[in-house]
Amino acid sequence: MFVSPMLLHSIKEPFDDENYITELKFDGIRLILSKFDNQIKLYTRHNNEVTSKFPELLDLDIPDGTILDGEVIVSAPGGAPNFEAVMERFMSKKSAHNIVYCVFDVIYKDGQSIAAKPLIERKTVLNSLELNHPNIFVIEGIQGNGLAYFNLAKEKNLEGIVLKKADSPYEINKRSHNWLKVINYDYTEVLITGYTKKDIKFLLSYPDGTAAGF
Repeated sequence: MFVSPMLLHSIKEPFDDENYITELKFDGIRLILSKFDNQIKLYTRHNNEVTSKFPELLDLDIPDGTILDGEVIVSAPGGAPNFEAVMERFMSKKSAHNIVYCVFDVIYKDGQSIAAKPLIERKTVLNSLELNHPNIFVIEGIQGNGLAYFNLAKEKNLEGIVLKKADSPYEINKRSHNWLKVINYDYTEVLITGYTKKDIKFLLSYPDGTAAGF
């Protein structure tokens, strides 16, 4: 059973608010894990079934009628998510990259939707599932502390953070202001050395002497 996931709104600056749960933003592939009729199925956010892509998740011991939401990542040396590696794993059956499914929400429990429950209550339900699996990591988040958490993400060169209202329902198939993302963008100065009129393609030169076209 597929559920279209709740999506994030982007904001420019983090903030401190005890009414929000702060989580790390993972650089991976959004994945809905569903178990109905005692069969686990995996879906991307666009409702593409990808069950065969991640066979290591198919033995997860969860009650029938459960739907989880999370992000599949591949960790680089040092622990940071490596997006190129997870895409390589997604595209190739021969890839040896080990994946981790970072689960941050539960939408169905025992065949019943719990989407209307506040996030803080869904987190409690998620913890009660006791997802003891080598390829699963449960994201509990922390209360408030958005500024410090974002600064830590910047220090570790991670993608950013997510700020979620603790009392927010799970808004299926919606981009909601109750879930906010703050991206740790990298900025650099470039010189536009040329462009073509067709499709407005730019040629850029970076300070280190490299170049790129867009």
